[in-house]
Amino acid sequence: MEYVVSVLEKESVNMMDVLLDSLIDTLKLLPYLLITFVILEFIEHKLSHKKSVLLNNNRFGPVIGGILGGFPQCGFSTMAANLYSSGIITTGTIIAIFLSTSDEMLPIMLGEHVNPLTIIKIIGFKVVIGIIIGLIIDIFYRREKANIKIHDICDKEHCDCEHDGVFLSSLKHTIKIGLFILIANITIGLIIYFIGEDRLKDILLNKNIFTYIIASLVGIVPNCASSVIMTELYLSGLITKGVLLAGLLPGCGLGSLILFKENRNTKENIFIILTIILVGIITGFIIDLFIV
Repeated sequence: MEYVVSVLEKESVNMMDVLLDSLIDTLKLLPYLLITFVILEFIEHKLSHKKSVLLNNNRFGPVIGGILGGFPQCGFSTMAANLYSSGIITTGTIIAIFLSTSDEMLPIMLGEHVNPLTIIKIIGFKVVIGIIIGLIIDIFYRREKANIKIHDICDKEHCDCEHDGVFLSSLKHTIKIGLFILIANITIGLIIYFIGEDRLKDILLNKNIFTYIIASLVGIVPNCASSVIMTELYLSGLITKGVLLAGLLPGCGLGSLILFKENRNTKENIFIILTIILVGIITGFIIDLFIV
């Protein structure tokens, strides 16, 4: 009986860890969301007539986006998803940001005292790949003009904030999206908890072409656990650098989740996600085949 009670108590503690991690991950993103919605509100109120100019002349967007995405936080990917949904940035720019996003890799490697040069190489590689792919996408894929306005989001969410000021309206949207992210974080966290990280690790240890595919699919999961698993396996010498990058390149944090929630064009969303997954698979395979 005591054993059963101790097991239940342990399960309860682990479940609380999932809930606490989900809450912390959500709180870390709120400042980025608020800044993004303030920008969108400002553009809508002050620069709405220049929105198409911003979109059509953003030829260097992938370069800027790739660099920003390289900073150790997935907040930029959520910002990118909102900006893209509102027609402010190009398809190449959001793909560059998604590919270069580092998420939890950096703090783990720093905690394990990995050679700084190795860290810089991995992040730099992700940034360069993001920029190159983003620029190519913008050359061959021209998005239709997006006339989405912040008040279209208001109508969709029935928040009745069209008469609020810039900050209050932004705060309302931040809270609503924040609650959505919290619920999604908890759901995904529980799924990973019940599947088990050890089982996911075992799947990634099969050394064949499917390993790169599985790594990319694990990486696209909108939860920091995916980047944690990939980084820990790499530091333990259980996977190659190619497999690591196959998982890290598609790892855009919660950006993919926000993209599907906010952007109305499902075909665009699928194109973006499939692109970063394919880039992860192909890049990882080529690195292990020819470079490493």
